[in-house]
Amino acid sequence: MEFFSELLTKDYFVLFLVIGLGIALGNIKIKGINFDTSAVIFVAIFFGYLYNLYGIDFSIPPIIQSVGLVLFIYTIGMQAGPSFFSSFKEQGVQLIILAGITVITGGVTAISISYIYDVDMNMMSGLLTGALTSTPGLAASIEASQSPLASIGYGIAYPFGVLGVILFVKLGPTLFRINLKDEEKKFDAKSNSNTPLVINKNLIISNENANGKTINELRIRFMTKANISRIMKPNQAPISPTKDTVLETGDIIKAVGTENALKRIEILLGKITDIEIPRSGTFDVKWYVVSNDSVVNKTIRELNLFVNYSATITRIRRASIDLAPHPTTKIKYGDKIFVSCSKGNVPAITQLFGNSLKRVGQTSFLPVAFGIVIGILVGSLAIPLGNIALKLGLTGGVLLASIFLSWKGKFGGVIWNLSGPANQILRQFGLLLFLTPVGLKAGQSLISAIEKHGFILFFYGALITLIPMIITVIVGRFLLKINFLSILGALTGGMTSTPGLSATDSMTESDAPQVAYAAVYPFSLVLIIAIAEIMAML
Repeated sequence: MEFFSELLTKDYFVLFLVIGLGIALGNIKIKGINFDTSAVIFVAIFFGYLYNLYGIDFSIPPIIQSVGLVLFIYTIGMQAGPSFFSSFKEQGVQLIILAGITVITGGVTAISISYIYDVDMNMMSGLLTGALTSTPGLAASIEASQSPLASIGYGIAYPFGVLGVILFVKLGPTLFRINLKDEEKKFDAKSNSNTPLVINKNLIISNENANGKTINELRIRFMTKANISRIMKPNQAPISPTKDTVLETGDIIKAVGTENALKRIEILLGKITDIEIPRSGTFDVKWYVVSNDSVVNKTIRELNLFVNYSATITRIRRASIDLAPHPTTKIKYGDKIFVSCSKGNVPAITQLFGNSLKRVGQTSFLPVAFGIVIGILVGSLAIPLGNIALKLGLTGGVLLASIFLSWKGKFGGVIWNLSGPANQILRQFGLLLFLTPVGLKAGQSLISAIEKHGFILFFYGALITLIPMIITVIVGRFLLKINFLSILGALTGGMTSTPGLSATDSMTESDAPQVAYAAVYPFSLVLIIAIAEIMAML
């Protein structure tokens, strides 16, 4: 017993014991719901409570919490950066407005409760981040306030923050009398018109105006927005065309593009045919993964594949989405590119793009280390605002730097993007190192906080969860006239609730919720962090 008691005073033992027990608790599912990594903070709060109960003065070195914080925030920015700016123009402002309403309404509710019922603002900051299930928001609040009350509030509000969102999205269609099947049809019809699929068809050249002219002379890409990936002339083996390839009546071509693009190329060249173009040894069609730093951020026009390699890019797959290539499309690290080229140029194309899954999956800690250093420097800069010098602080500086660096992808000759697996591992490791000391410190103040404010704190947390969701649905449905499935996606993104998104997914076969969630999630993260820091300074 004495041996075990001694172990419970060793910081490294307690750190990994709490992490292990927290992960085990988080993996337990009750009717499909679990708390995942966030359960670590509940175990840590319990340990902190026990240490306080038995009068044991115990804490984990502050450096552990700081290291966990910067790793966690940096990887959050790395994840959010590539889509942070594009979400504004690609998804429109309506979904961003909805997410902003969710977060700002939650912040206004929390601040109002603090002033009306005289609740410590640091506690309300924690209740807000717990109600919106935002651990990055909690990190910002703690870093700004240096108070354990924020983590106590987070622990109190978080359970209902998870369950409340799930219950709301499940009951929402009934409460607002929504037919989800009708919403699916409306979303699919709009999506097909806005983001048409990339397809391919075979055509036989029958337009006399195209006979005897090269692909370059016909300006096929400019005129139709389609690409020709293969061509088969009568009694000849198929080839991968170049811009100087001459088209003649009777040739069979494989055209790749959207449905509208293929209709245009049909008018320009000929008719759709069922004749297949067999594979031959003269050309090769395959996927390549971009792992060569030198091509990152270059446009397809700059690569000049037609002239240099007799090759054509017919499709780009980025983040599981197929894109129609355009001369101005920039190549990104980790892109999968479908290329048609002559057999002899395959080694050169492979060398050009790298095509190394192993390299894409590997992580260099050089950009991670320097990225965090840049973030710390940015956070330390004082911005003069009248008589006040504003600093972004550790959280804001690291987050801003990581968003910018991941958005740029390649900057200063360095590839800043992290692969998905590497980002996930570093993010989880940082989160665990951050939550454990935070929870232990909070647990030592838990009883005094509840004695001062009472169990009404749980009710306050529930209000901060429910009020934003109700207002968001009302505004989105009745004022902005947005598809209900997109509203639910924007709502769960605004609440940063992955369990809520999972619950929404189980209700529909449409990808509308995922699209909306992905569009607003980065914006919501940044906004919650900003509001949490502001509250901590009030």
